[in-house]
Amino acid sequence: MKRASIDIGTNTLRLLIAEVGVDGKIEPLLCKRAITRLGGGYTEKVGISEEAAERSMKALSRFAEVIISEGLETENATVSATSVMRRACNAESIVRRVKERTGLEIEIITGEQEASLSMLGVTSVLSLESLLARRPILTIDIGGGSTEFIASSGSITGPEIKGAWSLELGVVHLSEQYLLSDPPKQEELVNMTEEIEGVIGVLKAQMKADGIDLEKYYSKDAIFVGTAGTVTTLAAIEMKMDEYDPDRINNYTLTEEGIEVIFDRLKRLTLKEREKIPSIEKGREDLIVTGIAIILLAMRAFGFKELVVSDAGLLEGLLLA
Repeated sequence: MKRASIDIGTNTLRLLIAEVGVDGKIEPLLCKRAITRLGGGYTEKVGISEEAAERSMKALSRFAEVIISEGLETENATVSATSVMRRACNAESIVRRVKERTGLEIEIITGEQEASLSMLGVTSVLSLESLLARRPILTIDIGGGSTEFIASSGSITGPEIKGAWSLELGVVHLSEQYLLSDPPKQEELVNMTEEIEGVIGVLKAQMKADGIDLEKYYSKDAIFVGTAGTVTTLAAIEMKMDEYDPDRINNYTLTEEGIEVIFDRLKRLTLKEREKIPSIEKGREDLIVTGIAIILLAMRAFGFKELVVSDAGLLEGLLLA
């Protein structure tokens, strides 16, 4: 069955049109993305700025045209909105305006729903060896407004989710709050690091309180899996990709040492210098340092030395669900 899904993120909007088989296999037919920075300039009092909302609605109008051109109806597309829309006081107004302009019905999903759906998508492309071995899996999904962690274990029928947690730890908000210089000053990086470490510390305490045996995720058998733009960009940089190829990205393994090398290089570059790196998508140059910091600090907190990369995530999970 041919279906469409849209992920409205705090930084990026993405569209996927694919054939979904009765066996749960996804065959992508068309992918579109637009960095609209929906959460840029967000405040609690105003919510999402009118400029950011308008950028995003224009992108969604283009997505709706593509969906119709592919012979599908906009009303039947699965459209989810995540972190910044969960928090925004003007979210309902934006949902209504999008419906009026595009015909797209937006569902604002919870952090727990986002985590579970992302895991469903991630494991659709994860090596079967990891699943069949029944190894513990900790997945990280880094977004513009939040970061999700999902603890699971492999099984023949798919991942068995043990718990999912959504943290207010997004690359847009952290970058806007802490990295004010170009390139960032050491003091700014230290302050941001302390914030990230504090949130991850709270996460570990919550996981333990929720009955998760953390020792399983510290063991050498555990797998750390990452999805979303920061993680896939890291893989693309290491492979020196000029043109993005998801088939090469899926199941690629990054090492802590390799990630540190890229981090040390990028944090010293100006935005203009990062823009010249082909593997960094335009609009991500000011966020990539923050995203890598989250990855490294999570790896250190749980003792992981490697990170398995997945290009699939929420978009695919929406279709499979």
